[in-house]
Amino acid sequence: MFARLLPDRFVLLLIATIGVASLLPVRGFAVPIVSALANIAIFSLFFFHGLRIAHDAVWAGLRHWRLQLAVLVFVFGAMPLLGFSLSRLMPAMLPADLWLGIFFLCALPSTVQAAIASSSMARGNVAASVIAAALSNLSGVVLTPLVLAALASTSGAGGDLSAIGRIATLLLLPFALGQIARLWLANWADRHKVWIGRLDRTTILITVYVAFSAAVVDGLWQKLGAQEMALLLCVICLLLTIAFAGSWALGRALGLSREDRITLLFSGAHKSLATGAPMARILFPAAQAGLIVLPLMLYHQLQLTVSAWIAARIARN
Repeated sequence: MFARLLPDRFVLLLIATIGVASLLPVRGFAVPIVSALANIAIFSLFFFHGLRIAHDAVWAGLRHWRLQLAVLVFVFGAMPLLGFSLSRLMPAMLPADLWLGIFFLCALPSTVQAAIASSSMARGNVAASVIAAALSNLSGVVLTPLVLAALASTSGAGGDLSAIGRIATLLLLPFALGQIARLWLANWADRHKVWIGRLDRTTILITVYVAFSAAVVDGLWQKLGAQEMALLLCVICLLLTIAFAGSWALGRALGLSREDRITLLFSGAHKSLATGAPMARILFPAAQAGLIVLPLMLYHQLQLTVSAWIAARIARN
């Protein structure tokens, strides 16, 4: 139990990346070079997302429509409304950019590996979890920017969200190319899952470094103090608690089986850092992206810790 409370290795790498970006941010002539490297990494990331998602998984999800629709509605409907409601109830609690980060977090798709692993540990419907992860991330390429734009415009939050169609195209293109390439490279992708997973993490670290570098140069740590961090952590804890309780209650209200409720619990409450960090790099100005992605990074660690405890408890009952 004590080990579950500690950050995993990747979270420690993220913290180290933020430290490096704070001490050695990218400046001057190196900025366009590193930005180009980040864009190449993002393109590769979504290409490999498309490459490793089996066509059968997408079509199978359409046949298991009741559970999958519940996951999509909760991920892209209930969670964004929850974030928006919290911002209306306590607007002065966080700066505008952090509320925009909360909106961004709430509009993201579910995780892949973490949600599936948690569902498996809790003895849920693992096959449905795989399908839910695939459909959620596929839908998120289009729905996340659209939902975020609606929330930001309604709340009056900042953010350069005017080019949603172009951004969605940039993300969809490599994914579509990956799906096409799967016709020839499916076996290769299955054999190199570990390598592709490492690419995911490397891309996240690169995008976080670039985002935080620009934010630090713009005076991030002068704008964000200990009090704001403490308040942000309180909002994240509240958001995660309601997300888990709400997804479980929705599964019960729909009369889903216990295994399907477990799938909805983790697929609904989880949010993907692997998708969110690169997408923030594309959606927001460089100086703003570092602050925007901060709520997601906190949520990521908390969802891993809480999910391990919940999954073990459900498995025992």
